[in-house]
Amino acid sequence: MSGRAAAGERTVGVIRTPWTEVREVPVQGAMAPDAEGVVEVARQYAPGLKDIEGFSHLILLYRFHRAGRAELVRRPFLDDDEHGLFAMRHPARPGGIGLTVVRLVAREGARLRVRGVDMLDGTPLLDIKPYVARWDAFPDARAGWLEQRPDGAKPGGRE
Repeated sequence: MSGRAAAGERTVGVIRTPWTEVREVPVQGAMAPDAEGVVEVARQYAPGLKDIEGFSHLILLYRFHRAGRAELVRRPFLDDDEHGLFAMRHPARPGGIGLTVVRLVAREGARLRVRGVDMLDGTPLLDIKPYVARWDAFPDARAGWLEQRPDGAKPGGRE
């Protein structure tokens, strides 16, 4: 289960989800809050899950292992205009790191049942951090060009 996701990078587990094809994956976990997955933590890292049950949400950091080539300017899933890659959350990135906040449903040993997943089945897990609203939520945050776009599903042909 653990191993190398990229040169010099250790994984701590794998994320299991219902999706095996890129076109099936929601644009963001918040757009699919009931989408359930399982975080399988490698045995040697399972002691690090002590007390995680006290948190309602977790931040998952993972490797976009099937994202393709990064383009620094591209058309995102939810807009017809091109934007800089660092002004969007497209999975094809130079560093290849993804981040999703999920709801913790239950811990079953070294397995975490979570909701709000938006990654492919078999995604390499790099780290887990607790979501802490007083540190991680910024009510006055601006969303740039996304403020002009409606929330919605990923349009076809934008994988």
